[in-house]
Amino acid sequence: MTQSASAHHLFHPVNSDAWVTSLLTGIDHLSRQLRAVNGPSNGTAPEQAAKLVADVDLDAPLGDTSAALEEMSRLYLDDAVWFHDTGYAAHLNCPVVIPALVAELFVSSVNSSLDTYDQSIGGTFIERHLVDWTAARIGFPAGSTDRPGADGIFTSGGTQSNLQALHLARGRVESHGLERLRIFASADGHFSVQKAARLLGLGSDAVVCIPVDAQHRMQAPALADALAACVADDLVPMAVVATAGTTDFGAIDPLPEVADLCRAYATWFHVDAAYGGGLLASTRRRHLLDGIERADSVTVDYHKTWFQPVSASAIIVRDAETLSHVTWHADYLNPKDAAHPNQVDKSMQTTRRFDALKLWLTLRIMGPDRIGDYFDSVIDLAAQVHDAMTQCVDIEMAAAPTLSTLVFRHRPVGMDAGRVSEHNTRIRSALFADGRSMVASTKVNGEVWLKFTLLNPLARATDVLGIVDQIRSTGAEMLMGAAR
Repeated sequence: MTQSASAHHLFHPVNSDAWVTSLLTGIDHLSRQLRAVNGPSNGTAPEQAAKLVADVDLDAPLGDTSAALEEMSRLYLDDAVWFHDTGYAAHLNCPVVIPALVAELFVSSVNSSLDTYDQSIGGTFIERHLVDWTAARIGFPAGSTDRPGADGIFTSGGTQSNLQALHLARGRVESHGLERLRIFASADGHFSVQKAARLLGLGSDAVVCIPVDAQHRMQAPALADALAACVADDLVPMAVVATAGTTDFGAIDPLPEVADLCRAYATWFHVDAAYGGGLLASTRRRHLLDGIERADSVTVDYHKTWFQPVSASAIIVRDAETLSHVTWHADYLNPKDAAHPNQVDKSMQTTRRFDALKLWLTLRIMGPDRIGDYFDSVIDLAAQVHDAMTQCVDIEMAAAPTLSTLVFRHRPVGMDAGRVSEHNTRIRSALFADGRSMVASTKVNGEVWLKFTLLNPLARATDVLGIVDQIRSTGAEMLMGAAR
């Protein structure tokens, strides 16, 4: 076989030696970079990062892997945000497990597409088995000869999973007229609910926000009142979205009470467990999700509390037949008379990566209990850090943690209420610029608060409290500077 000179970069048996050499070069480069990490980021300003990239002439290839990797480091790795570093405590980003990274090698190299059976074969059944396994963990009933059981599909993330769930909910009631449909979610629910409403032609005003209690959980009595008012106004309650782990507070809505109301109003019950879904693997806290088994659909993000690389999410439904609302047949891809199972029949995507393989190898190498232990450990960590922070006279806590988030702010004794938001915004910016630690921010009742999202099983209380010390000292220095 004669190889064309123009094809020597392709993944192919004749190029296997070059492929191995390139991968080993890349692994060695990343390993050296990883060992040199001494903080979650270097605080590069946007204009500086933008210029480094804009100055690259993409029409002039370097022609050498090592040279390209060195350039990549200057443009990307040198100022990348490293989620494995114990100084990172900002968003819902987790360090990833090694078995999943091994899987990524096969996912990217083999490049299976999970839309049709004739593009994936065994991959189709691996994904289906993982969906069935997750459905069983949720508590959905298995199918029988008389009725279909649970089903689902892997997606790109919680936003897409929530969109598909609400699309399925709309399919049941859209004959009533889109303008009459309403979605109910807590005031602390994920913004993807409003985005989904707009994409589904309902408009963001179709989402009714239900107030939360002191623990930031949806108030079931308020939901009951809102559903009753919806029906009284001749509107149609299309779906209720309960959150199992809100982004800011990790709050879990009262799932059994919400399930009762959904049944009473014949309303689709969706649980957004993008964050809290890792509790399905917990040996100590699975009870926090009691009631999730009564849902019609559930979002699970494996790339959050299952420690998988992005992207890995799934929408799991109680009744497989409801997925038909996203089915469309094409003769060139998935004809109605196809003899083989085609995953595109239940997906909003066509071409899809084999992301399920990452979770598969993780479970086969580590097992679910270890994943659950990782999540439990960061929940324990949040409780420990919260208790210590409450002893700091200049730290104000917004709420006790449910999962692994902590919302707080630096507020020295006597600081005027009107200055607190600006003060904490400046602290966060200073920490980012310094690069030793990263925290997030949010607003509670219109005021700026700081936020820890703890997802690193290697982090210890001393690590997180070290960030607290940075926050306090930075805040104190700012106040001293302002007083001069």
